[in-house]
Amino acid sequence: MSNPRSGGRVLVDQLVAHGTEFVFCVPGESYLPVLDALRDSPQVRLIVCRMEAGAANMACAHGQLTGSPAVCFVTRGPGAAHAVIGVHTAQQGSVPMILMVGQVPRSHRGRAAFQEVDVEAIFAPLAKWAATIDEPARIPEYVGRAFQVATAGRPGPVVLALPEDVLGEVTDVADGSSHQIVRPTPPTAAVSQARDMLARAQRPLMLVGGGGWSQHTATEVTRLAESWGVPTATAFRRQDYVDNDSTVYCGTLGLGMDPRLARRVRDADVLLAIGARLDEPTTGSYSIIQAPRPHQVLIHVHADPEELGRVFEPALAINAGSAEFAGAARMVDPPDPRRWAAWAHAAVSDVAAFRTPSGGQDGLDLGQAVAALAETLPPDTVVTNGAGNYTLWCHRYWRFRRYGTQVAPISGAMGYGVPAGIAAKLTHPDRPVVSFNGDGCFLMCGQELATAVRHGVNVVFLVIDNGGYGTIRMHQERHYPGRSYGIDLANPDFVAYARSFGLEARSVSDTEELIAAVRSSVADDRGSVIHVPLPPEVLTPPREVQAAVTPGATGLG
Repeated sequence: MSNPRSGGRVLVDQLVAHGTEFVFCVPGESYLPVLDALRDSPQVRLIVCRMEAGAANMACAHGQLTGSPAVCFVTRGPGAAHAVIGVHTAQQGSVPMILMVGQVPRSHRGRAAFQEVDVEAIFAPLAKWAATIDEPARIPEYVGRAFQVATAGRPGPVVLALPEDVLGEVTDVADGSSHQIVRPTPPTAAVSQARDMLARAQRPLMLVGGGGWSQHTATEVTRLAESWGVPTATAFRRQDYVDNDSTVYCGTLGLGMDPRLARRVRDADVLLAIGARLDEPTTGSYSIIQAPRPHQVLIHVHADPEELGRVFEPALAINAGSAEFAGAARMVDPPDPRRWAAWAHAAVSDVAAFRTPSGGQDGLDLGQAVAALAETLPPDTVVTNGAGNYTLWCHRYWRFRRYGTQVAPISGAMGYGVPAGIAAKLTHPDRPVVSFNGDGCFLMCGQELATAVRHGVNVVFLVIDNGGYGTIRMHQERHYPGRSYGIDLANPDFVAYARSFGLEARSVSDTEELIAAVRSSVADDRGSVIHVPLPPEVLTPPREVQAAVTPGATGLG
């Protein structure tokens, strides 16, 4: 049956067919037919943002929370350039995402036309696939491939350029079918071999992380770890993959890690990595797990065969999805955990001590506040953040007890906390959402407060304000003592700034006031900003964290 439609209408119909819930965008004249089609498509909710970086970050956060690609539309040239950060964050974090870029007409390409850029050249190093749709009849084919590629193996971003004349041209092409997410199942012999290698261990450690997870995956992997009695750590900013109250949870790797956990990883004789890419922050700049040949016996399980042996040479490589491996491993006879019972007990005891605030700090004790909020807010509270030293308090003292409650950029991108918080509340409107931001981090996407107000989302935005780029100052003090430079900020009145958008706002000065402010704001009907001033010399949580920060991890101010 003939069904002539514009390319824009065809494109939106494919988004509906693939189950797209949200489109995040900054509107552009280069994709007007898409906007017109979205107007008549109530299945897809359009979230208009104030800058393309915010829109791309929201799409990335939604993909991280759901495991399904969120879609972001931007215009050519400036719009595409602003959206790069969200694509890079999705790439580093193994997050499915699709960026659609309006492009100049086909007849204008190659002439340096108004706002013309080579979309494929810009995004090819960052995306799993970057392409231009040159024929309206091939829109279903390209969109279907985009969803398939974004979710396959190691998930990641896909970028499609859309010449505006292609979107306006009429075609009678049929719709495509919805994509399917496929994860490989491990060979039985490989699962048995992994079990046997662990059974001979005295100091085993399980490390979990990576993309493509779900609540089912988290449940399956945690059951495996608990049934085998293996102490389990999470990769950088993957703390919600294992219930932090589990009998096997022993902490998280990455910036600000517990030095005792770092030593434990070094001392492990067998390391079972499930889903984790073993990136630089997780491995302590490739020091606690050495590249390319770890001194631990490494069993590496990953859904993407290209990640196996890419950086580290495993003793055993298993191409399998995380849930698929865990389910298969639970079917074999478990190893005897008595061999490493003392080792596991010590690992779990260490993390309990590390995440307990020391107390005794004058004025506002951020560690005490974060620990108290983690204890009293519902377990499904979603915590978002950007990048900076303030995140060390979140990672150390918050107890993540449910999957899908931590949304943070593996790339260490500043400005992520605000848009991620908005996306989290749109995705899970019934859950509390608390967004942690440094003063420098907050203003990089602070204009998206207008988006929060426009869509009526109640996010509690915390602004941890020490008047500067604290991480950079920390590194300067380490390498150039007494010569910090270029890190001081002239900040606005954050309370007045927030109120100008129509949000509730207040500044707090002590621990109990901060705790009470967050609790009351969570229960409010509209979003709020809580300004948390800290002295500029407060750069990290107390005690051993200074020594645990990964050397050389710059750019996270």
